[in-house]
Amino acid sequence: MKQAARVSHNKSVELVHVKDLLGITGYLRGGCSPVGMKKSFPTYFDATMEPQEFVYVSAGLRGMQMKVNPKDLASVVNAEFVVLTMDH
Repeated sequence: MKQAARVSHNKSVELVHVKDLLGITGYLRGGCSPVGMKKSFPTYFDATMEPQEFVYVSAGLRGMQMKVNPKDLASVVNAEFVVLTMDH
């Protein structure tokens, strides 16, 4: 979370409380997707995702995923690839 705050230029970041999730994102718990939220949020993907041919992300419903090219996904949701994990 500290690294997410750094790359997003915020003092801190926190997860959205589950009771607020539907109103803020339009998605139920377990179905949050970077695609199709009620409003556009800054989106960051870990840099380890960028070289992958495909990744799986939520398709908007609990238990449903979609297989996508990460660069195409980043283009659609206006995401940035940044270092978020210690795996670099």
